[in-house]
Amino acid sequence: MIIIRSEEPGDIEAIFEVNSRAFGTDAEARLVNTLRDQGVMMVSLVADVGGKVAGHILLTPVTIDTPDGPVIAGGLGPMAVLPGHQRSGIGSILISAGLDACRNFGWKGVFVVGHPEFYPRFGFVPAAPLGLRYKGEEFDPYLFVKEISPGALQGISGMIRYYSAFDEV
Repeated sequence: MIIIRSEEPGDIEAIFEVNSRAFGTDAEARLVNTLRDQGVMMVSLVADVGGKVAGHILLTPVTIDTPDGPVIAGGLGPMAVLPGHQRSGIGSILISAGLDACRNFGWKGVFVVGHPEFYPRFGFVPAAPLGLRYKGEEFDPYLFVKEISPGALQGISGMIRYYSAFDEV
């Protein structure tokens, strides 16, 4: 049985381990700790399987720098599942729960820099054709966005800015 719940203080070490093992490096795990320390985590959920943390998802605010001024949206990531639990549906459940949890923040959409074959199945679409970019063209194949409500990003274009801690990954 998979239980999705908010991160608790006793989960911090397990979340670090999940991210380290899933990504094969501790860069994303350190990023999560930095964002937690900075107090910018809006949604931090864990997948509890048999009393142990097997997955984690984080959503933080991002800024869309538009000609008309900044627009706040969400940024999904990192999202990680322990290697022994991958391909079991935990990642999909975490993404759905994370998107549901962020609907009350007033965000226009949620962005993710990730695998082109994974995120479109959750309704994410390439961001570049919408005039939304992250850093440069080299990120275009990996930057996706999902509108929180249909048409929410209509007429909004610009550069996406994540917290500076993401630059360390």
